[in-house]
Parts: sequence; C-alpha cells; structure tokens
Amino acid sequence: IKPDISVEIIGVILGVGLCVFGVIRLLGYFSGDIFRLAFEHDLAFGILFTALGIITLLHPDKAMSFLCVLYGIAVMADSLFKMQMSLDAKRFGIGKWWLIMLLAVLSCIAGAVLVFRPYEGSLALAIVMGVSLFTDGLLNLCVELCAVKVTKDERKIVEPEYYEIDKEDRL
Repeated sequence: IKPDISVEIIGVILGVGLCVFGVIRLLGYFSGDIFRLAFEHDLAFGILFTALGIITLLHPDKAMSFLCVLYGIAVMADSLFKMQMSLDAKRFGIGKWWLIMLLAVLSCIAGAVLVFRPYEGSLALAIVMGVSLFTDGLLNLCVELCAVKVTKDERKIVEPEYYEIDKEDRL
C-alpha cells in the first residue's frame, strides 16, 4: 500500500511475516487433514519460509536485493505444487478444483515476475511483492476452504477396508 517506505522496515516486516507464514505451514503439515492434499509439501515449505524469515530479520537492509528472487522461486514452487494438487483434487471429485488451479496460475505468474524482473526499482518491486503475497495468501486460503477436511477426531486416519471374497461368494 505504501511502497515508498524504507527498505529496512519492509525487510523487518517481511521477515516477521515469513516466519509467521512458515510456522503456519508447519502447523498445517501436522494437522489432521484426511485428504492429505493441501498440506502435502508444507513441512518443506514451512522450514524454507521460516529460514528465509530469520535470514531477513538478521539482514533487513539487504532483504530486497536477494529476497525477491528467493521468494519468487518459493512462490513459483508452491504454486506449481498447488497446480498438481488441484488436479488431484479434481480426481477426488472436489468441485472447486478449477478455482485452486486459477489462483495457482496467478500466484505463479506473480512469483515469476519477482524472479525475472527483480531490479526494476524498489517501488515497483514492493508493489509486485505485495501482490505476490496477496495472491499466494488467497491461494492458500482457497485450498484450505476447498480441499481440507478434518474429522472430529483429528488423529484418526481414514484407511480403506479390504475384504477377502471366497470364490463361492462371487457366484
């Protein structure tokens, strides 16, 4: 909203945000989602975002120079995983799979802009980073609302039951 704020303040805010987002992704990985679609890669991304947040907090004045490219790569990777997950959700019969795919494509484009155009000026970069954060957050919210189902007993894992059928039972 205010792209002319100093780079150091943006670095601190971004570092805190990445740490919080990383912890949320870690919590998502350990949730009781019975489909196991939405949080499949959240352990790795939780660790990655938390580490990026810590690095950013240690060097907030240099955050914009290296973090945009790293963050863009992370957003693109997350978006690509979400594209794959949306196709899996389609096979599960989840009706809103296309919405997840659409938001994943938009988020991937925003991440690609960060990777391939990181030096176009701090003002434009701050705007693109804000748009990228917004679209990635919207994507993750959509995934949770459309593809996560948790049972009352979150520790219970639903396993398929198999029955052996005798040859005589088939006739």
